[in-house]
Amino acid sequence: MVAKLSNEVKTFIVQALACFDTPSVVATAVKKEFGLDISRQLAESHDPTKRTGRDLAKRWKALFEETRKAFLEDTAAIGISHRSVRLRALQRMAAKAEDMGNMQLATQILRQAGEEMGGALTNRRELTGKDGKDLPAAPAPVNIFQLPDNGRG
Repeated sequence: MVAKLSNEVKTFIVQALACFDTPSVVATAVKKEFGLDISRQLAESHDPTKRTGRDLAKRWKALFEETRKAFLEDTAAIGISHRSVRLRALQRMAAKAEDMGNMQLATQILRQAGEEMGGALTNRRELTGKDGKDLPAAPAPVNIFQLPDNGRG
């Protein structure tokens, strides 16, 4: 027999699921936060997008929808969504890799930071020049070697 969950615990579960935490992650968080052992299945039963949550009370469905909407609209609250946060984390990782003597890993991290700064990890690409004008044409190759004339020309 499963003990009845308090509204505080149910709110926690519904909001965590609305923020795309998996039922396993939610069950672990409930244990840590409230000291309660709940199953993954019990956590999942609070997700109205799942079959097991189809009979969830309207109150919890509404909370789920509100939380999900706010979560999807507010990426500013997620630190890793900001380039400067990612770069600082990469800087810490690169320094640690160097301290450990792992130059291959440090090089990979530095490459990733360079890609981050160069916009390679974004959806934006510059396909035009400044102010929307055409990109400058590449200069024609110059032949720096000249064949001797040998009087045949």
